Amino acid sequence: MTTVQPPQTPVEGVWPSLYEAAARVDGLVATLPAPGGRSPEQRAEITEAKDAARTQRVRFLAEHVEAVYDRLTEGRTRSLRVEELVEAAAAEFPSLVPSAERLASDRSRRQADKEGYEIDQGIFLKAVLGSPVAGSHLLDSMLRPTRRALELLPEFRRTGVVETPSVRLERWDGAAYLTMCRDDCLNAEDCQQVDDMETVVDLALLDPDIEVGVLRGGEMTHPRYRGKRVFSAGINLKSLHAGDISLVDFLLRRELGYIHKLVRGVLTEHEGAWQARTVEKPWIAAVDTFAIGGGMQLLFVFDHVLAASDSYLTLPAAREGIVPGAGNFRLGRHTGPRVSRQVILQGRRLWANEPDARQVIDEVVEPDEMDAAVTRSVERLRSPAVVANRRMLNLAEEPPEEFRRYMSEFALQQALRLYGEDVIAKVGRFAGRSA
Repeated sequence: MTTVQPPQTPVEGVWPSLYEAAARVDGLVATLPAPGGRSPEQRAEITEAKDAARTQRVRFLAEHVEAVYDRLTEGRTRSLRVEELVEAAAAEFPSLVPSAERLASDRSRRQADKEGYEIDQGIFLKAVLGSPVAGSHLLDSMLRPTRRALELLPEFRRTGVVETPSVRLERWDGAAYLTMCRDDCLNAEDCQQVDDMETVVDLALLDPDIEVGVLRGGEMTHPRYRGKRVFSAGINLKSLHAGDISLVDFLLRRELGYIHKLVRGVLTEHEGAWQARTVEKPWIAAVDTFAIGGGMQLLFVFDHVLAASDSYLTLPAAREGIVPGAGNFRLGRHTGPRVSRQVILQGRRLWANEPDARQVIDEVVEPDEMDAAVTRSVERLRSPAVVANRRMLNLAEEPPEEFRRYMSEFALQQALRLYGEDVIAKVGRFAGRSA
């Protein structure tokens, strides 16, 4: 195994113990069989080594996370997205954050056969987001428009249409219509859909000719729902089982990227920036058939939620074994604590016409009346006063500092859940099922 000298850091007295603990883990990984082939004794040995290294990482970051973040961002003069931040940290502090090579090796394996390097990313990002200075800067960096959206913007301004692999964006009469079109998998989310959603949300926010955004599911080709519109089946469990759902590129990018932009808007240079730092717009969600898991999570950030009378909502976090994004942070303020526990901990399904569902849904309509209801909702939210008032409502209901603190803990807890034995067993069973 090639040895790497410890890099110079702001705290040389603390670093050697972390470096040595990380080197021991690397040595074991290099000599032991792959995770699936290890004996109980070997698993215990490497678990002990990983725990020791992670203890050192937590101690190091508790004292020095802001110094580390300042070095990576050149004193917070660079805006690094979360995926860029962990990449830069791996290059600058290789014992602190897993390298691209280690992550690539893990990514090529099924979830059950991975080393779990993403847990170390979770430790790092928990510390960054836990810092009022570094965490706030990272949240702002994630509100900036993506490079892909900026490249597509001129063509979208000209044509009013953008087709991505999983979402179609169309501009009609001052409104943006985002249609999730993963017709084969019931709009189950994976990294591609997260990337596409952030792109089209950016475009809708950046286009000055758009006043309101609408999100709806398209018609499905899935055998059980052929020809029907479906909102979302949540996380793609087959992708999770295959090891293709990552902590950073999917779970954190989703929450800190397009969903947070639905709440706060996009941070960009714009006319009138002295009045408000971000460009934000009102959003409407139209639910057909069901909104499961991540699909239900989305509804909590929309300004108006329509649902077909035969549709339902569910957030089966306990069944899947993972943390449902910021759902735990947001659902209770809609339904109250008892219903949120029933939904999240016990998998309760809310049918659109139930009284408790009306705490999440604004308007229930017959399925064949959904198009007309969407049109009416768009007209209601065109008022210039809507943007200012939604901004004030969001500040009151979801203060940025509370969101930052929640996401700090989420970064680690979700990383741990990804590698929980119960999660691995469950997604293995679900992977072979149709939704």
